[in-house]
Amino acid sequence: MTVTNSPSTLSGADVLEAAASAGSRPGAKPVTTALLEAERRAKQQRQQLAAEELLGTWRLRFTAPKKPAYKAGQPQGSGFYWPGLAAATLSFGRDAKAADRLTIQNQIQLGPLKLRFIGPAKFLAKKNLLAFDFVRLQLFLGGLTVLNLPIRGKAANPEDFLTASVGRLPFFAFFAAQPDYIAARGRGGGLALWVKAS
Repeated sequence: MTVTNSPSTLSGADVLEAAASAGSRPGAKPVTTALLEAERRAKQQRQQLAAEELLGTWRLRFTAPKKPAYKAGQPQGSGFYWPGLAAATLSFGRDAKAADRLTIQNQIQLGPLKLRFIGPAKFLAKKNLLAFDFVRLQLFLGGLTVLNLPIRGKAANPEDFLTASVGRLPFFAFFAAQPDYIAARGRGGGLALWVKAS
């Protein structure tokens, strides 16, 4: 069942909770506004997140890719709910070989076809930035592995990743981490809301 609530009846946090819920779907403009509000509040309050809050698998629920921002004090921009037909997920975990290091997995699935990018990640707690570098591409068709190839990352080589400047790497600047959703702005300027995968 889809429920659309008036933006005037929900606070920004309530809008994000509703957008993250499977049974609710606030309009795109209120969700983008709520994301901008959460981002601004996190900066003003200098909220610091912990890497542990991001661990797990998250399904992309909503994205506002065209650099939404405040202009003249008013939120500008809109986004859309990611179509369920093409499930996009992000997974963050601890590196099996070094528990103090993180890994990232970005996957999109369309029917039996899965395209997956894997690589190292590092979390800069002072800025709530999670920088990463994809170094492996995998393609699956059902249970069959079609491709499993190393790819060239942004760092010169995997050993250089930990010392590589964040300015050279893709990243997410997280501003919300709740048990059921996380939200961030990507290096390209877009906003995204992910929900915990069941």
